[in-house]
Amino acid sequence: YTIDDNARAMVAMCMHYELTKDATDLKYISKYLHFIHFCLQPDGKFLNYVNIDYEFTPQNYETNLEDSNGRTIWALGHLISLKNILPADLIKLAKIILLRALPNLENIHSSRAMAFIIKGLYYANVHEKSDTGIDTLVKISNRLVQMYRHEADDNWKWYESYLTYGNSILPEAMLCAWMTTGEIVYKNIAKSSFDFLMDKTFFDDSLKIISNKTWMHKTASQNEVNIGGEQPIDVAYTILALKKFYDVFKDKSYLYKMHKSFDWFL
Repeated sequence: YTIDDNARAMVAMCMHYELTKDATDLKYISKYLHFIHFCLQPDGKFLNYVNIDYEFTPQNYETNLEDSNGRTIWALGHLISLKNILPADLIKLAKIILLRALPNLENIHSSRAMAFIIKGLYYANVHEKSDTGIDTLVKISNRLVQMYRHEADDNWKWYESYLTYGNSILPEAMLCAWMTTGEIVYKNIAKSSFDFLMDKTFFDDSLKIISNKTWMHKTASQNEVNIGGEQPIDVAYTILALKKFYDVFKDKSYLYKMHKSFDWFL
């Protein structure tokens, strides 16, 4: 079992419960949250891999766990954002876990993990502001700003010299940072980088995700569209980001692309 999958499942079930208020969702949300709590270590970090005997496997000490830690913060924040409809004991536990994890978040430097953290802290602050959480969000957001400024030019408006996996979460995170702080530079970078990504992934009125065969590099000779190697999770991230950008900018092209992105699954 992994905290990765439990965090994803918790986000999905929270979204489903928000839509349906189906009480049977609550036992699953509780199960996933308690798994996350189980993976929380005394130092505030999360381990990822657990075997059937409730033991942490050697993989935890052989692989980079930053993405799984970031994704967990996103899931916790999402749950906390539903404090008005979820049971108080779930909200209380999620807040305790997030508070214990908070001091370590600034030590995470993976770009996508940082984006997950920003999203999680944004959601955690939807209803009530936390000075500690906001400070962490700003520090991590500023790192993404510096990455963008280092790589971006007239033809390449991105945070890295390549497009790989989970790309949409980076501009979405910058938009969340703006929604939390009102800092206009976050909004501007979010918009320019997301529109750049859309330009690289929409062809002939349909979505074509960056191939994991070679990724897409900044150098013109490698900036080609490859056949195959498209990952479904990237499509889901794209849809989530398009929804967020539509909610903010009310640009119907984002709404249109959101529906066309879902067509990828069909």
